[in-house]
Amino acid sequence: MNTEASDLERLSARYGAAYRWLATLTVMTGTISTVLSSTIVNVAIPDIMGAFGISATQAQWMSTGFLAAMTSTMLANAWMVGRFGQRGAFLIAIGIFTAGSILGGLSPNEQTLIFARILQGGAAGLTQPLAMLVIFSVFPPEKRGQAMGIYGIGVVLAPALGPTIGGLLVDNLSWRYVFFMTLPFCLIGMGLASLLLPGTDARAARPRLDSMGLLLIVATLFPLLTALANGQRWGWNEIPTGLTLLFSATCLCGLIAWERRHPQPLLDFSLFKNARFSAAAAVTIIYGAGLFGSTYLIPVFVQTIQGYTPTRSGLLLMPAGLVLAVIFPVAGQLSDRLQPHYPVIAGLGIFALSFWLLHDVDANTAFAFLAFAIALGRIGLGLVMPALTAGALRAVPPAKIAQGSGTVNFLRQLGGALGVNLLTVFMERRTAFMVDAMTATQSPGNANALALLDRLGELSRAGGASGDLGQGYAADFLGRVVYAQANTWAYREGFILVAVVFLVAIGPAWLMGRTREVSHVSPDPARV
Repeated sequence: MNTEASDLERLSARYGAAYRWLATLTVMTGTISTVLSSTIVNVAIPDIMGAFGISATQAQWMSTGFLAAMTSTMLANAWMVGRFGQRGAFLIAIGIFTAGSILGGLSPNEQTLIFARILQGGAAGLTQPLAMLVIFSVFPPEKRGQAMGIYGIGVVLAPALGPTIGGLLVDNLSWRYVFFMTLPFCLIGMGLASLLLPGTDARAARPRLDSMGLLLIVATLFPLLTALANGQRWGWNEIPTGLTLLFSATCLCGLIAWERRHPQPLLDFSLFKNARFSAAAAVTIIYGAGLFGSTYLIPVFVQTIQGYTPTRSGLLLMPAGLVLAVIFPVAGQLSDRLQPHYPVIAGLGIFALSFWLLHDVDANTAFAFLAFAIALGRIGLGLVMPALTAGALRAVPPAKIAQGSGTVNFLRQLGGALGVNLLTVFMERRTAFMVDAMTATQSPGNANALALLDRLGELSRAGGASGDLGQGYAADFLGRVVYAQANTWAYREGFILVAVVFLVAIGPAWLMGRTREVSHVSPDPARV
């Protein structure tokens, strides 16, 4: 009998039927810590820029570095578990995350802070797939959906509440406390893991890390996200952007060629031979883009267009978090009773509707309406996740559950990284286009524009400005009005784009119901 099996039997005998939920609670604490950090820093970026005197492009690397590192390390989870066991892998990952959090809070400069964010992201990437692996190892197939529903509260509730908590900390204390906030969860999780998670299998062979595959993943993602983050500033037709994207594409081709012939690949492309898994993978990428993209887009909109404070913009997401706490357990039970594509399709449609409701928002849109639309969207996301995850892993052979879990999490996080960056690019380009189009209408033949400039000039001169200076103030004000209106239109189009993409995702979600599952045998009750 192997050590891990003995550990599971011993733990199950000690804690009885409650062990399943204790193990779920353990990994959920780690999930809350790591996922919370993915969004809580966003509201602190303006204060960090001021503290270190850095530009928005430099500050963006706090998010880009975290997302790229998180996405890159997710696929190393199977190796970590095989090498160190569930307990050792969890303790190592949370230990690295704790070190990154402390370093981030004490950072003396932006370079140290970015490095701390990369450490946090790398540890977060190892933790999240491990959580699903633990749940699938202790729950029988007919109860995994319910367990995923409970666990999913931490996955989606944390980024929903992150901006609220971050805003309160920034407004009332300091941006540094944003990093320290996750430490209690880390310490609790490490303590629980030491008691509740099984150790290594002493008889099993130690797997080898696909180090070349990991290197190629990093070499693909970091240049890709760098090009997306800087393409507007560099110029999309310029040589630096083209070379960066070409390097990323070359590494991607190398990754595919390498993984297809490696005996223990980080990214097992054979999983995609199952049509159900491939369909679920497509939906997972879009799901990640919607989850992280909406969490990014909405707070930025209300702060830049409506003038919300960080705290108020975070509070806007609070009702959505409360809704998720209710909907996730229900969604988990539905995924156990229904074919997974039914709740997935319903959730995608509801989320698309919520963003369509935002297609004509402006500076005067009411707080209550925005909160309602966001909460409606979270109902959709809550319906999708348990069924989507369970449906994807039902298409994976039992021997490859660890690889399947890592791949699902990798794809969701990849969708999030791409979604945030692509939405940023879309917003920048559409805003620039709208500014040019609206500026062209402010001509001498536009009576309304001339009347506004005359009135603004009169107000400036009444305030003591000279003639030329008053005209300059008037022109500057008109330019600000044009930019604000153009930016508002760009946000509207961004919301419509998200809605359309989620409607398109219904196609592969429907295919999930037209493809076969892989039969899974329930775990031995004595072990769980």
